[in-house]
Amino acid sequence: MRGVLLAMAAVFLVSCSQIESKPVPLVKDGELPLPADYKSWPRFLSEIQRPDAKQIREIYVNPRGQSAREGDAFPNGTQFVMELHKAKDADGQLVKGADGKLVKGDLAKVFVMGKEAGWGAGAPEGLKNGDWVYASYDPSGKKTADNLGTCRACHLPLDKKDFVHRYDEYFQKRAQSGSRY
Repeated sequence: MRGVLLAMAAVFLVSCSQIESKPVPLVKDGELPLPADYKSWPRFLSEIQRPDAKQIREIYVNPRGQSAREGDAFPNGTQFVMELHKAKDADGQLVKGADGKLVKGDLAKVFVMGKEAGWGAGAPEGLKNGDWVYASYDPSGKKTADNLGTCRACHLPLDKKDFVHRYDEYFQKRAQSGSRY
């Protein structure tokens, strides 16, 4: 009986090793789709106050990205979606709530940042952000013609944090919340 089980296990292992993983198509800046379900993803960070830009930002991370451990790069398959909301304005002054925070207004733009092996290969020299690519959308979900080199330039100095803004803040909040990740 033991011999039969060992033979079955060997056949299983050989057949598993012959299963080809489906290659992920290469994506360039501007080609990354806006995930329809991103609002169901975990929040990377919420209500990021940017009075300098008159914005409030909401950032979502897909479950694959949420599996990252502090100190490590985010795994291939990670995606972030960042919503940029206009801060409410009254007579040229930014409106703040009772908590002193800017009050969120209309959605202005949505950016997507995704990572997969080889995706960053087509980035302009001097603006490579590892394997990350970027895309931008208007509030209706239509692609915009934004210069994504601006995204790359902004993320470029963050090579020690896998090119991800607020990396430390995210992992600190996760640790405080007792997240198992």
